[in-house]
Formats: sequence, C-alpha cells, structure tokens
Amino acid sequence: MPTVQVRRAGADDAPAISAVLRAAFAEFEPLYTTGGFNATTPSGDQVARRIEEGLAWVARDGDAVVGTVAAVLRDDGLYVRSMGVLPATRTRGVARQLFARVEQFAEDHGCARLYLSTTPFLAHAIRLYEHLGFHHTDDPPHDLHGTPLLTMVKRMTTDRPSAP
Repeated sequence: MPTVQVRRAGADDAPAISAVLRAAFAEFEPLYTTGGFNATTPSGDQVARRIEEGLAWVARDGDAVVGTVAAVLRDDGLYVRSMGVLPATRTRGVARQLFARVEQFAEDHGCARLYLSTTPFLAHAIRLYEHLGFHHTDDPPHDLHGTPLLTMVKRMTTDRPSAP
C-alpha cells in the first residue's frame, strides 16, 4: 500500500479539496439540510477563501488528493473544520495523519485546545475524534443551517501560553 503524503494546501488545491469534501459527505447528504450540506461541501472558490482565513492540509496518494482538513487559529484555541477523506481511503489512517499535522501546528503555536463541530449522524468520525482525545461539550454551535451539530474539544498539554 503506497504511503499517503500530507502537506500544507494552497489556493491551487481548492478545487481538489472541494471535490474530496463533496465525495466524503455525499452518502450523508439526505441527513443534512440543503444549507448544512452546502456549508459542509464548499465550492472551490469558498475553499480558497477559507485557506486565506486560516490554513489547510491535503493528503495525497500519488497525484490524487484523498483527504483534507482545515483549521483557524482563534483566541480560544485552534478551530478544526472541513475534515474529509475519500470513502475508498478511509481505512488507511489518512484522517489520523491529517490530525497529526493539525496537532503539531496547535502545539507549535501554543494552543491550549482544539475544537470542532460535527453532526451526530457521523458516528465513525465521532469515534475517531473520541479516540484522538476529543470530548463532547455543550458549547455552541448547535446547528448548521438547521442541521444539528455537536461540539467536541481536545485539551492540549503545552507549557506555552495560548496563542492569539
């Protein structure tokens, strides 16, 4: 099995990231509201704007992007968003590799915590997040354009103060 390589994404990766997110969430589309699904599967232009707001990584298998995750550095920690892995690649540890990069970035920037929002019907993703040390919280947001959300937090062990 070839090794997947993870690297920082640039604006030129936006169309591939959009395609990965759409493919990763397609099977769950009936469980989302239209607005919730559209927000979860942004267009290439929307992805490019998100990359300008924060940062993103892509997992590549050869020339193909097979997974992605993005994050935004905020006063209260690192907000993780837009995690998606192609269905055919899900059993290869791609999500763990992507999260390792996110955690390294958080550690390098002295973040006290990572946090994310997910939908309650993404059971496999929730189990992964729990395995990675995330815990459920009552923090908002509680919905995405009418699609229910839950928030999960992971406390980082760091001796450095939280970055702004």
